[in-house]
Amino acid sequence: MEDVLSLFEGQPVVTFKAGTVLIPEGGDLGKLFVLIEGQLEVIRKDTQVTHVDEPGSIFGEMAVLLDMPHSATVRSISTVKAHVIENAFAFLEQHPEISLHLATLLARRLYYTTSYLVDLQQQAAGKREDLDLVDKILSRLVDRKPEKTRKKA
Repeated sequence: MEDVLSLFEGQPVVTFKAGTVLIPEGGDLGKLFVLIEGQLEVIRKDTQVTHVDEPGSIFGEMAVLLDMPHSATVRSISTVKAHVIENAFAFLEQHPEISLHLATLLARRLYYTTSYLVDLQQQAAGKREDLDLVDKILSRLVDRKPEKTRKKA
């Protein structure tokens, strides 16, 4: 994804200290963030969704494209350098090559999310025994009676 960074050359770069919230869940910033270096975490409803450290990763695009508040918090874990695009919607209108990249990224996320949802539905319906394997193993471990300790002779 580092080749994505070349699309943002000349855009402002901001450095954030560890622990800084770049995007607040529920906020409405109208900005895009493009990771240059560092580590970030994405948190939704007090649950870490992912950890990101890949240069060229883009954040804030869903809120910008859907004109809605941010669905998650993005916080720096380490010192982070990122391009910050202030008027993101206008920027995307002027840069169709970036819009195409975002469309591809979002289509990929939708594909994996849909696949995951289908797997969960099949598991819930009992159609995917391979997905039930972990539950079966854990249940057996929990239900297992402790072994008697042998006395040393």
